[in-house]
Amino acid sequence: MDRAVVVAMQMRGARDSARAENLTHEERLEVLAAIQRAYGEELIADPERFFVPPPAIDPRLESVKRERGVETFDATWPSPFAPFLSDLADKYLARIENRTARARLVLGDGARRPAIIAIHGYMGGHWMLEEAQWPIAWLARRGLDVALPLLPFHAMRAGARRGAPNFPSADPRFTNEGFRQAVADITSLARWLRARGAPHVGVMGMSLGGYTTSLLATVSRDLDFAMPMIPLASVADFAREQGRLGAGEQVEAQHAALERANWVVSPLARPLLVPRSRTLVVAAEHDRITPSAHARRIARHFACEILMIPGGHLVQLGRSQAFRSLASMLEREGIIAARQRRAR
Repeated sequence: MDRAVVVAMQMRGARDSARAENLTHEERLEVLAAIQRAYGEELIADPERFFVPPPAIDPRLESVKRERGVETFDATWPSPFAPFLSDLADKYLARIENRTARARLVLGDGARRPAIIAIHGYMGGHWMLEEAQWPIAWLARRGLDVALPLLPFHAMRAGARRGAPNFPSADPRFTNEGFRQAVADITSLARWLRARGAPHVGVMGMSLGGYTTSLLATVSRDLDFAMPMIPLASVADFAREQGRLGAGEQVEAQHAALERANWVVSPLARPLLVPRSRTLVVAAEHDRITPSAHARRIARHFACEILMIPGGHLVQLGRSQAFRSLASMLEREGIIAARQRRAR
């Protein structure tokens, strides 16, 4: 199953990168170097110049259902995003639906509950699938509110577009701006959850959502814990693994250039801001989409714990182990109450 998804992503990539394929090796390197210069090294050391703190939000909440002391809402709010590179604005902002941020919220009675933001993967964000993907009822029973945000250009933020989302893109600039918008939208959501009374707010995510989780953990001081699951660590690494970076000696040069072009949004570019004791990276043993080397690279950079679970990218046989480990971490850190053990 993992292999089938890789093939589908390669087909999408082949369509998106048709223009790039027409460039010579030298032209590719020139384009990537120009993108690196456009963002500039100073944005690494001073991330708030790129990830500008977003304004406070007042989401519109529409009740979806209520059961057992937990109510589900659909939240929407304006995403007042403008690309850092102004010459990309017309293209990036053309999709009107992407200018509205969205999240599904599962909120327990009372406001003083810690909250976890769960970020979907590539081509995800459809509520029925996301509610099946995450153990929402179990998290609610453990005393957590749950928020499921939509990444840019995914699901309802894609409008009438069919097929693969516009983000991430074969154009590194579009990818950089997409992660920038994702950070702004999710940071806004985290701050709103805290403002309504959540004593702690954390984030977890799978695949593309795992990359976004890792990035947030290095640029946002609004998070108390983080769990990247089966994360992508590097767009350049993924492109190299899928054979998208030339041939022979060209591969390493193009890999290095692409890594530099995307460095402004790399989770490896800046130190971890979340306490290490509250950070857990999860890898799947037989993942063929984001191999465990990605998770190991993030865990090594963060100097945090890594958990290896059985299974692959889609069929995660050990996913329950990952969530139990998350709960154990949150219990240990005093974020959720420890379960009382039955006397034997």
